[in-house]
Amino acid sequence: MKRKHNLAYRVSAVSIAVNLVLSFLKLLAGILASSGAMISDAVHSASDVFSTVIVIVGVAMSRKKSDADHQYGHERMECMASLLLAAVLALTGGGIGISGIRKITAGSYEALAVPGIVALVAAVASIVVKEWMYWYTRAAAKKINSGALMADAWHHRSDALSSVGAFIGIFGARMGYPVLDAVASVVICLFIEKAAFDIFRDAMDKMVDKSCPDELVGKMKEVVRKEEGVIDIDDMKTRLFGDKIYVDVEFSADGTKSLEESHDIAERVHAAIEREFPAVKHCMVHVNPYHG
Repeated sequence: MKRKHNLAYRVSAVSIAVNLVLSFLKLLAGILASSGAMISDAVHSASDVFSTVIVIVGVAMSRKKSDADHQYGHERMECMASLLLAAVLALTGGGIGISGIRKITAGSYEALAVPGIVALVAAVASIVVKEWMYWYTRAAAKKINSGALMADAWHHRSDALSSVGAFIGIFGARMGYPVLDAVASVVICLFIEKAAFDIFRDAMDKMVDKSCPDELVGKMKEVVRKEEGVIDIDDMKTRLFGDKIYVDVEFSADGTKSLEESHDIAERVHAAIEREFPAVKHCMVHVNPYHG
C-alpha cells in the first residue's frame, strides 16, 4: 500500500514540474506569436497542475485507515478527487470554447492577428511532451489501480489532443485563414469536455457501487468452483468501492457436513478470492446446504 502511494506521489511530482514549465513556455509562445489557440492551450496545461494537486490530495485522503466513523475505509475519496478534477476540466474547456466562439462570431476575421512560427514550434513540442506524460501516468495508474491517477493521465491526453487542434489552427491561420486559430480553440474545448465527461462517468460508477465487468466476475466464479467442497455457486454480487472491490458469494456444499467442515470450505473460498484478486478488499461468504 505504501509503495502504491509513493508511486502516485512520484508521478504527480513529475507531472506538476512538466506542466509548470510547459504552460509557461506555451503562454510565452502564444503572446509572442499572437496566437489565441496557443494561449488557450497554455491555460489547459496550467489547469493540469491544479488537477494533479487534486490527485495528490485524493490519494492521500484515501490512504487513511479505517476508523470508528468510516469502518469501510476512505477509498472513495479518490472518486471525489476525480469528480472535482472533472469539474475543473469542464470549466476550463467551457472558458476556452466561449472565447473562441466570440472571436468567430465577431465577423471581422481580417483584424485577427496571424500567429508567428514560434507558436507552431510550441504546439509540436507540447504534443510530444503531453503524449509522453499520458503514457507515463497511465502506466502508473494501471500498476496501482488508481482512478484519480488515470483521470490525470487522460487530462494529459486531452492536452496533447488540444495541442494538435492548436497546431492545425495556427497552421491554417498562417496559410491565410486567421479564423482557424479561433476555430482551433473551440475544437480544443470539445476535447476537454469529452475528457471531463469520461472522468466523471468513471468516478460515478465507483461511487454508486457499480458491479464489476462480467469477465472479471466469471473469473471469480471459476476460482470459487475450483475449491474442494463447493458444489455450485448460488449467487455472486460485486461492487466497486473506489479502487477496491467488495464481493458477496453464496455457494452450495454438502448439507450433511458438520458446521466446522462447512466453515473450512468457506474459509478456503474467502482466501482464494482475496489471493487471486488483489483489488478485492473484502469478501463475504455464505454457505447453503445441498441435499441433492
